[in-house]
Amino acid sequence: MPDDLVARYSRPVPRYTSYPTAPHFHAGVTNDIYRDWLAALPGETGLSLYVHVPFCDRLCWFCGCHTKQVLRYDPIAAYLPAVHKEIGTVSGLLDGRGRAVALHLGGGSPSMLAPDDLLALAARVRAMFAIDGGFEFSIEIDPNDMTPDRYDGFAAAGVTRISVGLQDFDPRVQAAINRLQTFEQTRDVVDGMRARGVRSANLDVLYGLPHQTVATVERTVEQALDMRPDRIALFGYAHVPWMKTHQRLIEEAALPSPQERLEQSVAAAERIVAAGYVPIGIDHFALPSDGLAQAAASGGLHRNFQGYTTDAAPALLGFGASSIGGLPQGHVQNVTATGDYMRRIAAGGLAVARGIAFSGDDRLRAFTIERLMCDFAVSFDELRARFGAMAEPVVAELRDYADNDGDELLVPTLAGVSVSVRGRPFVRAIAARFDAYLERGAARHSVAV
Repeated sequence: MPDDLVARYSRPVPRYTSYPTAPHFHAGVTNDIYRDWLAALPGETGLSLYVHVPFCDRLCWFCGCHTKQVLRYDPIAAYLPAVHKEIGTVSGLLDGRGRAVALHLGGGSPSMLAPDDLLALAARVRAMFAIDGGFEFSIEIDPNDMTPDRYDGFAAAGVTRISVGLQDFDPRVQAAINRLQTFEQTRDVVDGMRARGVRSANLDVLYGLPHQTVATVERTVEQALDMRPDRIALFGYAHVPWMKTHQRLIEEAALPSPQERLEQSVAAAERIVAAGYVPIGIDHFALPSDGLAQAAASGGLHRNFQGYTTDAAPALLGFGASSIGGLPQGHVQNVTATGDYMRRIAAGGLAVARGIAFSGDDRLRAFTIERLMCDFAVSFDELRARFGAMAEPVVAELRDYADNDGDELLVPTLAGVSVSVRGRPFVRAIAARFDAYLERGAARHSVAV
């Protein structure tokens, strides 16, 4: 890949797990508006549930999540009743409408939850929502948290998918990001949960970390493949120290250049595909038998705040501090500070701090960006079928870009436009061309490669 091409298209842009993106949320979306949006959901709406557990027992310096380090369990125990109450409030506002198709626990480190607390949380969800027959329950796991009672407790709670962050197994890289974790620890988690009936395991691998090279990334990928996960997520490290001040502990001089990041990403992807995995979007891979691969093949792949997913639920309900939800009318986000969240929930059952209501143009551009990110293509007929005459300005933008792109990243097709193989590493930058908000604000983002 030419260096000048990488330099031009590696400018900071959003990851587009939502549109409009979170920097454009505002305080005009309130608890009352959220109540109205929930009340308007049709009775059979699919509900995807997300619970944020914003605690870790150590702070990984690469982390971009809303979380805090705790050395005792007391803050977690004090936090969980507020989550239970918020779940009850939202359930009451839905008044029996909707069916839950998925539950995801993210963090932080939700694997810090004591088994009894995880069981109680799962029971609360099942008591408050009608549960779909194909219900999936996924949880993010830090292998350093795992104990024998947690293995058994997670299985008893009904967990169906685990996601394990391994980042990089190279000791020098691990020391540079404050995430010490052996291959054996990670393998034991995957094997232990599979032995207890968990159907699917995902592993997260990072590139672009300090001191990483193509060789270290390839070694880590080979070790990950030894565990034969159902899915692999290959994420580029997002260095945003202006947002996450703990990232200032990372030595910037040790970070790979954009060209080196691209080389690491390409080498890792080639190894994963050679092992029989199907590439999904910009950073996921799945075994051909996995639902994610099947969704990508059938045009049913989606993208939300958890990344690529088969989850097509029209409503994503977020619970916990800083959690984000998405409804047909717009996005909502809870207040970030855990103390403030707990006080607001105690006072009124909800803790919305900001959000954004969708315009017709927002929905059109959100769909366009999602299809670029998921399918690397956009059909003009599908845009027109969904959005009618409103689609024409974006159709014109897509056509103009493809017809006049001297770098041949986005090219015209008989059906519409398609991202070329050359353009796929830069699809975030391509999607950004259709982001009506990007030039309006002063938000800063991670590099696009």
